[in-house]
Amino acid sequence: MSGRMLFILSGISLFAILFFPLWQIQLSAPQYPEGLVLLIFPNKLGGNVDIINGLNHYIGMKSLHAADFLEFTILPYIICFFSLLFITAGVIGKRKLTNLAFILFVCFGIIAMADFWKWEYNYGHTLNPDAAIIVPGMSYQPPLIGFKQLLNFGAYSIPDVGGWVFVCVGIILLFVILKEWIHLKKTRNLPNPASAFAIFMLTFFFASCHANPAPLVLGRDNCQFCKMTISDARFGAEIITQKGKIFKFDDPQCAISFLLANQLTGAGIQDIYFTDFSDAHALIPSKNTVFLKSESLSAPMGGHFIAFNNPDSLKEIMKKYPGSIVYWQDVFKP
Repeated sequence: MSGRMLFILSGISLFAILFFPLWQIQLSAPQYPEGLVLLIFPNKLGGNVDIINGLNHYIGMKSLHAADFLEFTILPYIICFFSLLFITAGVIGKRKLTNLAFILFVCFGIIAMADFWKWEYNYGHTLNPDAAIIVPGMSYQPPLIGFKQLLNFGAYSIPDVGGWVFVCVGIILLFVILKEWIHLKKTRNLPNPASAFAIFMLTFFFASCHANPAPLVLGRDNCQFCKMTISDARFGAEIITQKGKIFKFDDPQCAISFLLANQLTGAGIQDIYFTDFSDAHALIPSKNTVFLKSESLSAPMGGHFIAFNNPDSLKEIMKKYPGSIVYWQDVFKP
């Protein structure tokens, strides 16, 4: 199929976006086993908006109303503009026009994601000080993309039908631009800046999907394995999957038992973290973790392991809890 036809089809596809949600934020918690979802259309909000607003009220977040967002007024016109621009570029077939259309579309995508992040930040950090539930230092900003634990709710932010159409249109246009540059390079020996740009965008996308460990919220988070409330910061652990989902545990032994019992494979795990028993109880990656194994220890679920960032930090503890120094590869043997 010619590049001109692909531009025309991309323009028609963008027009169809007006009738589908662009993004969705899924919420899951024990009290909502069926889950809740917030759907973001080009001109409105959908899904379980009323229920989510009711929950937000308890933690001091503002209610969500489409009328409060200028974006819902102008976004349909922007989509129509790009739809007509791509169709026009395809009909005329001028390289300068197709390049301009692609550059404007990429710039719009970057600005839209930055605006979305700002919206999430404002709603997650601007809280009513008189709310019924206040957790000191806690904010409720959903992830831009991927998974994040918010108290006992797991929030999963991903594109919906319209968002995936946007992504596919961008990929198709990039393919057309690259194909044209490759052709020009062969005939005129021109440099290929589009290839470098494509590599940069792909690197940026995958880097943005990389999830970091989330703080353990004592008295709120529950252990993924034993389902007990996490109450002691000295023994926590976390497993982060390649998709950004975070599993929290109240005892290193629970994390080990979960790995042995679950279907998670090594390829599906991004990293495993353990709480440093000493100092500020920061989460440290398993590759940097040193364990003290002692039968005189009693972790929340009866485990006999405590984690440290380095061997020197556990020497004093060994005077109280005699035992042996082991490493992650010795602790976990699937």
